[in-house]
Amino acid sequence: MKIYYNSNLKNLSRKLRSHLTKEEVRLWNRIRRKQLNNLQFYRQKPLGKYIVDFYCTQQKLVIEIDGGQHYENGEIINEDKIRTDYLEKILGLRVLRFTNNDIMRNMETVFDKILEVCN
Repeated sequence: MKIYYNSNLKNLSRKLRSHLTKEEVRLWNRIRRKQLNNLQFYRQKPLGKYIVDFYCTQQKLVIEIDGGQHYENGEIINEDKIRTDYLEKILGLRVLRFTNNDIMRNMETVFDKILEVCN
């Protein structure tokens, strides 16, 4: 399935790429430039009606990094579920979610999980 590219999100995704969180930067530094199994990842990539944190076309894999608000605010939790359902069921992608704490404290575990899913 070809993924619809929403050109209206282009400027916002560019802005987000220039304002990554420290957790996004940390993960990006581990997966950029085909460092992970020669796979190309993109950051702040528009996919359908959303902009995802990271995306690998070859693996149809989305990686999302969630801050604390994603686990404390019921409305955001529900929005994340709707977003994940859309990405998985409508676009046919796989979605991995990690917390900011995962990235800052368990980077090797995060990296291993991404490798596991990509193999």
